Formats: sequence, structure tokens, C-alpha cells
Amino acid sequence: MDGIELLVKEHENILDFTRYLRKICCDILEGKEVDIAKLRECVSFGRNYADKQHHGKEEKVLFRIMMEKLGPTAQTLIRNGMLVEHDLGRYHMGELVGALDRYEKEPSTQIKLDIISNASAYANLLQRHIAKEDEVCYSFALRRLTEEDKREVDEETREFEDMAMKNRVQEKYTSWLTEQIKSNNL
Repeated sequence: MDGIELLVKEHENILDFTRYLRKICCDILEGKEVDIAKLRECVSFGRNYADKQHHGKEEKVLFRIMMEKLGPTAQTLIRNGMLVEHDLGRYHMGELVGALDRYEKEPSTQIKLDIISNASAYANLLQRHIAKEDEVCYSFALRRLTEEDKREVDEETREFEDMAMKNRVQEKYTSWLTEQIKSNNL
């Protein structure tokens, strides 16, 4: 299993998710009701697939190895760029959950705005973040890590994925995403 190649493949799924999330935001802007259940499914995908699964592999495997092996440039790239953006995504997810909770209790236009702004900010952040990882961070890793380091990334990624397969994380969220894309013609 090529660890970096798997991360790139997961990016494709996450980009599909961002298009779906933006569609939900546009639907609300065009007058459709806020579908709390659908948005909570999106939160689940964001927190469990994009963050725990995907960002988990980056943070616990690839980024850790890059910071250990590639020196100050990698440390700056990861700490001041990638990890900051991961945390910003977690912030937007938390704010979205809070807005959904408030909207359920007392729907209002202002809370609807909070829902739309945090959901779309999260989607936009992920789109920009993925471009940086694919074009800068991963290509830097591929150029600079030794073959032995890359094998270490691959092996640790395999171990991480084995645990996720036991818990059926990939299967659950990729099939959910496929269904959303089909049913929304995305």
C-alpha cells in the first residue's frame, strides 16, 4: 500500500464531499428548508472520514515522519500550515454543530446564516488545503523522503488502515458519499 497515494485518493472523496456540502448550502440559500439530519450526516463524514481517518493518517504517520526526517522546512510547512488548517477545519465543524443545535431549538435566519457560513467555510478550507497538500506537501515528501522513509510511511499507513477496516470506517463513509453523489447528480 502506497501511503501517499492513498491520501491523494482520499482527497478525491473529500473534494466530492465538499461539492455536496456546498450544494446543501446553495439549496438553503435558494429557499429550501434546513435539513438538520442531512447536515449531521455531513458532520459525521467530516469528523470521522476527513478528520479522524484521513487527517489522522497524515498527522500520526506522514507528517510525523516528515518532521522527524526532513528538518526545519518540513516542520514549518506542517506546524504552521497543514496542522493549523486541520485545527481550523475542526473549529468550523464545531461551530456548525453548535449552529445546528441552536437551529433545532429555535430556528432563525441568523442561525441559518451561521449554518451556511460554517459549512461553506469548511468546504472552501478543505478545497484549498487539499490543493496545498497535493501540490506542495506531498510532492515535497516524495522528493525528499528516502525510500526507507517511504516504506515506513507505507507500513504505518497499512497498520492505520487495518484498524479502520475492522471498524468499517472507509466502507461506511465512501458508500454514504457515493449515495449522496448519485442522488444529487453531482
